[in-house]
Amino acid sequence: MHNELLSPAEMAEADRLAIAEGPLDGYGLMRRAGAAVAAVVLARYPAATRVHVLCGPGNNGGDGYVVARLLQESGVDVAMWVSGEPRTGSDAALAATECRLERRPLSAFAADPGSLVVDALYGAGLSKPLSGDATRAVQVSTHLGLPVVAVDLPSGVSGESGDILGSAFRAATTVTFARKKPGHLLLPGREQCGEIVVADIGIGDEVIARIAPRTFENGPALWLATFPVPAVDAHKYRRGHASVFSGGPSATGAARLSALAAARSGAGAVTVLSPANAMQVNAAHLTSIMLRKADTAADLGAFLTDRRPSSFVLGPGFGVGEKARDFALALLGAGQARNTGVEGLVLDADGITSFRDEPEILFQAARGSGAPALVMTPHEGELGRLFPDIAEDEALSKLAKARAAAARANAIVIYKGADTVIAAPDGRAAINSNGAPWLATAGSGDVLAGIIAGLLAQGMPAFKAASAAVWVHAEAGSRFGPGLIAEDLPLVVVPVLRELVESGMAAR
Repeated sequence: MHNELLSPAEMAEADRLAIAEGPLDGYGLMRRAGAAVAAVVLARYPAATRVHVLCGPGNNGGDGYVVARLLQESGVDVAMWVSGEPRTGSDAALAATECRLERRPLSAFAADPGSLVVDALYGAGLSKPLSGDATRAVQVSTHLGLPVVAVDLPSGVSGESGDILGSAFRAATTVTFARKKPGHLLLPGREQCGEIVVADIGIGDEVIARIAPRTFENGPALWLATFPVPAVDAHKYRRGHASVFSGGPSATGAARLSALAAARSGAGAVTVLSPANAMQVNAAHLTSIMLRKADTAADLGAFLTDRRPSSFVLGPGFGVGEKARDFALALLGAGQARNTGVEGLVLDADGITSFRDEPEILFQAARGSGAPALVMTPHEGELGRLFPDIAEDEALSKLAKARAAAARANAIVIYKGADTVIAAPDGRAAINSNGAPWLATAGSGDVLAGIIAGLLAQGMPAFKAASAAVWVHAEAGSRFGPGLIAEDLPLVVVPVLRELVESGMAAR
């Protein structure tokens, strides 16, 4: 499975490189693209009484001319509606010349129930709001409830950001080429795409490799090679030691959820670090998970020396304030002070908010020599607390915001939501596409933080651990479905993890 995502500019470069290398020229690629769309129409919509092909003036429209010609040659009743003429000498002009169907102006577009629309107006390269005749075509199609097959991306959806530019077609099927674009996965564009078919039109993997994309669709192909598989002779500490900070007596549940998730995700040992006044509450609920008092930075230092834990979670139910800041900064500075073995800190919820007034202190600590990996898990509001200028910049997509935040903080940033983005300081980013609405429940984020810590404890690289945890968490939520509560999640992840471990073992 190809998991790279290409921006519209990268896709244009892929076209250019493929044409330069041959054997296909630009029109050859266009003919293959049109043939792929026509094949989808014939296979999936055989009962359509008529197919309306809407063609724009650019290469997307050129694909449409090929689609219309091939469908007519296959005996389909085709009507073609055009918006502007292709540029003279362009590949789209060649396609238009070969297509002998009557061209009707898009301004006159009309259709009957039972017909199908092929949207070949603008595709992924659209950079300004849809307007005029194109907007009216969207309205006609929507009013009649016509199924739409979109070429590359539904017109009106930004291939870069997934934003709706004015209005957009809502496709039943979208046929794209070589690789998906960010706009196929980012909301709200993802909801406009329907089923996404990625067609091979002759742009080889070596061409994509030369572009070296830094954006990926999150899934096992991205991180399975590094997913932890215990060795036969592994003991509990070799499998990593994860630790979770607990809140006070009335706020201990979130930490226990994180701790249980860390244990279920494979950490060999897990400790809840509790304030003294919550020790009894936590002890009453913990069995295989260990418990230790940690009221001060000195307590934390002694724990680091005694037990050499691998990863930490700070934030779930902890409380906002100086204590959270002190613990986070102590952990980020631990690698500079001594060889502690700390691999990563997951900063979640209250841990993030605790730095809202002085975020640069956190970022500076994360940039320190020898600092463990910092993973932050903000939702939209929390991102705005640490990065207000980034969050408020309407010119930035969710993907761009996550990247900018990760670079500034020198951290892995998991920008949560139905289209969660995981970004690394070096520019890598993954967009998650298996999110489930059932995960919108209290405590779900605490479980995610624990899964990340569990994978970090086992030595998984931070970006891949974060990406894997997001995918596993979402997959578990999807499989459970309605009725899910956070307490279900640590156990529901077990079959998902089993399949990943078996796949990882088979691949090695």
